[in-house]
Amino acid sequence: MSAAAELSKQLRTESERLGFDAIGIAAAVSPPGYHRFLEWLASGYAADMTWLDTHRDAREHPSSVMSGTASVIMVALNYHEGTPHRDGGRVSRYAWGDADYHNLMRPRLKELAEVIHKSSPGARTRAVVDTAPLMERDFGRLAGIGWVGKNTMLISRRIGSWFFLGAILTDVVLECDETFESDHCGTCTRCLDACPTHAFPEPHVLDASRCISYLTIERRRDPIPSELRDGMGQWLFGCDICQDVCPWNRFAPQASDPSLQPRADSNPIDCRELLRLSEPDFLRRFRGTPLLRSGRAGLLRNAAIVLGNMRCGEAAAELTAALQDGEPLIRGAAAWALGRLPSDCSRTALRQRLHEETDAQVQQEIRDALQALDFQGLADQPG
Repeated sequence: MSAAAELSKQLRTESERLGFDAIGIAAAVSPPGYHRFLEWLASGYAADMTWLDTHRDAREHPSSVMSGTASVIMVALNYHEGTPHRDGGRVSRYAWGDADYHNLMRPRLKELAEVIHKSSPGARTRAVVDTAPLMERDFGRLAGIGWVGKNTMLISRRIGSWFFLGAILTDVVLECDETFESDHCGTCTRCLDACPTHAFPEPHVLDASRCISYLTIERRRDPIPSELRDGMGQWLFGCDICQDVCPWNRFAPQASDPSLQPRADSNPIDCRELLRLSEPDFLRRFRGTPLLRSGRAGLLRNAAIVLGNMRCGEAAAELTAALQDGEPLIRGAAAWALGRLPSDCSRTALRQRLHEETDAQVQQEIRDALQALDFQGLADQPG
C-alpha cells in the first residue's frame, strides 16, 4: 500500500471515531460547477448576499483558500433528529439544538487534520466549515459522497441530505475517491413543486431572493417582501420543505451525536413569547445557537409574520405591544400581522400608532394593514 493510500485509510478510520457519517477525498481542481455559479450570480439569484460576488474568483480553485492545496477532504455530519411539530414557529432541523454547527465541526476537523500532521511533519492544512470561498457541494460530489439534487442540496444514497459539510484542505497528495457521477433524482420534481415561494426557476437553480431560508436568516435588516409573506407559513427560522418531501430522506438515519439533541423549546418556538424578548433576553436565550444569526430584529420580524399567517388572535396583545418596539423592522411586521386579525382592537391599535409613527416605511405598512382590515370587513358583510 502506498503512503498516500495508507494516510487516506487512517483519515477514514479517524473520521469515523470522531463521529462523522461520511468522508471522501478529492483532488484540488477547479470545481465543475464554477461557471454555473458565475451564471447564477449574473442572473441576480444571490439577492443581496454581496460577499458571494466579492469572492467569486476565489471559488475557481481551492488554492485561493490555501495556497498549494493538493487534496480536499470532505466530511458529512448527520443532523437528522426527531419529528417536526407544526403548532408554532417552525425552525429548520439544523438549528433545533444548542450547538452552532460551525463550533461543533471545526474542532473535530482540526483533530482529524492531526492525522496528516503526524504522518507528514511540515504538512499544511486548513479546516473549513462554510466560512471560506470553497464550493463544498461540488467537492462533496467529487469526493464521492453524493450528487447535487434538483433542490441544490448534496444528497447521499445512504444518509439522504440532512447533513453538515466540512472540509480539510492540505498540500499532501492523498488517494482520492471516485467522483459520484450518477444522478438519482430521475424525473422526480417534488422539491420544486412543494416550494411555497417558487424559489426554483428551474431544476438545480435556486433564486435566493425567494427562498424562505434566505428571507428568514440572511435578510435580517430589511422587511420581507409582502408578496412572499404568505408563503413563509409558520417558518420562523430557515425552511426544510424541499428536504422534507425528498424521497431520499424518507429513511434517513437519526443523528447519533448528543450535541445535536433538540432543545425542548425549539421545535416549535412560541412566537408570542419571542415578541416579549428584550435585546438582553434575546442574547441570553440564543447566544451560541444558530438563531443568533437573525438578530433580535430579524427574528421578531419573522415571529410577527408567522403569527399573522396563523391568524393567531390570541397574539393581538403582543403584536400591539410590538407596534411600540424601537426597531422599525419589528413595528412594520407587527402592523402587517394585525392587519390579518380583524377586530376593533386591531384597528384602534393601528390607527393610534399611525399618528405616532415617524418611519415612512412603517407608516405604509400600517396604512396597508388598515386597508386589509377594511377589505375583510366588507367581505364579511352579508351580500
